[in-house]
Amino acid sequence: MWILGISAYYHDSAAALIHNDQIIAAAQEERFNRIKHYAGFPEKAIVYCLTEANIELTDIDSIVFYEKPFLKFERLIETYHAFAPLGITSFLRAMPIWLKDKLFQKRELIKALNTLAPTLDLSKKLLFSEHHLSHAASAYYPSPFSHALILTMDGSGEWSTSTVMEGKNSVIKLLQEIKFPHSLGLLYSAFTYYCGFKVNDGEYKLMGLAPYGQPIYADLIREKLIHIAADGSFRLDMNYFNYCTGLTMTNKRFHRLFGKPPRAPGAEITQRDMDLASSIQSVIEETILQIARAIKNQYGINNLCLAGGVALNCVANGKLLQANIFEHIWIQPAAGDSGAALGAALVGYHLHHQQPRDNPGDHDMMKGAYLGPSFTDTEIESALTQANVAYQKLSQEQAIALAAEALAGEKIIGWFQGRMEFGARALGNRSILGDPRSATTQSRINQKIKFRESFRPFAPSVLQEDASNYFVLNTDSPYMLLTAPVVAHRRKPRHRPGDLEERTLFSDQVHSDIPAVTHIDYSARIQTVSAASNPLYYKLINEYKRLTGFSLVVNTSFNIKDEPIVCTPTDALKCFEKTDMDELYLGNYRITKTVSSPLDRSCKGR
Repeated sequence: MWILGISAYYHDSAAALIHNDQIIAAAQEERFNRIKHYAGFPEKAIVYCLTEANIELTDIDSIVFYEKPFLKFERLIETYHAFAPLGITSFLRAMPIWLKDKLFQKRELIKALNTLAPTLDLSKKLLFSEHHLSHAASAYYPSPFSHALILTMDGSGEWSTSTVMEGKNSVIKLLQEIKFPHSLGLLYSAFTYYCGFKVNDGEYKLMGLAPYGQPIYADLIREKLIHIAADGSFRLDMNYFNYCTGLTMTNKRFHRLFGKPPRAPGAEITQRDMDLASSIQSVIEETILQIARAIKNQYGINNLCLAGGVALNCVANGKLLQANIFEHIWIQPAAGDSGAALGAALVGYHLHHQQPRDNPGDHDMMKGAYLGPSFTDTEIESALTQANVAYQKLSQEQAIALAAEALAGEKIIGWFQGRMEFGARALGNRSILGDPRSATTQSRINQKIKFRESFRPFAPSVLQEDASNYFVLNTDSPYMLLTAPVVAHRRKPRHRPGDLEERTLFSDQVHSDIPAVTHIDYSARIQTVSAASNPLYYKLINEYKRLTGFSLVVNTSFNIKDEPIVCTPTDALKCFEKTDMDELYLGNYRITKTVSSPLDRSCKGR
């Protein structure tokens, strides 16, 4: 049975294809059309999924959309009615869009799908899942658990903003929910907006900024903005927020509470902004831990699955792991709305068609999240020829050896291999890599390659078996969704002397012997790499270890600020030329900035 899942019309639209309960392909539309967080119909992602499976849209048994538009419209109308006459401007602006496009989304979906298959009758094939059920399914069904609690948290779905569900064998059932407008995701986004970052994009920046501050506003947030009950439920005081009825996240009362208007985008980041980031991060962590303790005590289930945008907060995930509330935690790598496309497909298979779930065994079903396109040597050479770029064609062993040498020599390389990752993280197939030992790696990548804020940290990719030598981590972290401290013990200290209170936004501060991946608070967002999950990337890190004695490299996504992660060899070449990267490895093809000779297809060696 072939089932296609779709998420679209809000942000990060995507498509995912499953065959029975096996995940065949999944990708975000932004990777193909190069528009970051693209919200429209994911036509190119759908075409990719069908091409990967070598099938047509007419072969699909069911197409499942990730939410129910009528329920979302109902929430919109009831919210405006509840707050009337406030929000009339927002109401008048939103209604034409809803009445023209979103209220009749089924019609729009059928119209868009029929451009791919004009004769296809979709009346019985098109299904709709609920938003948080799609998130829950994306977390539970690919997980290694046959019985688990599922916690989903985001801005909002149709009505739900947080849900607790139970997954057992092939069935998911709702246990608890918190409804709009009370939302951890929207609370965090309110501070994202207030600190001058873009909502649904800058939340990562807020999380990265938090360690530079102190949580001096946390008590004020708890007193005025959110009430957290002993059972983990919470309520926001909507007198301070504008997202129900206005065109902004916060209002004048919120601004008076914290002493000034929101920071203008691009304005200088002050200590106050750092302290605000630290404070809301602390409150979010506390709330998630309270919820986790409450549901563990109430239901007694030892496994937990996480999804929804809040599950991308890797610092909170790390705190949850360290709290040892659950025996095992699994987080969907595409935890945001893109991953809901996969969840929708799985809802269609297991809940609508009532198909059984295979015993997942010890490993998850995500295939390392390597679910996007790959490219043949012929396709790579064609892109190189078209770009008139000089290159060397190498054996795999030569490519690994040269790339490891470059990293050991403090060079920054682009690493483009195999199938593209699904989700927000680059996991070694569409990555920019650097030397973690260098004090200048972070600033160089931020300023001359990514063109982004200097305080943004970078993640280490570390050999799975060596992770405990570097980080206080007692589990695998294959999807870069957990933050853990860098180890500090007498026999093999990694921390460098310094006062943690002297925190500045300037890079090149040496906090450990792996400074490029050690954040200001001695933490790191970790990806563990195994030979099974990504054998080529594992070999590269292992060769770097042979040369340097260090079992890890800096890994950041292969893109620049405000652009999606690269998808094709042409995307990678364009990004390489625009940045200060030293070398690029497209499969076994090596391109360097120092080579200025004419195109030479015969250059095979070093």
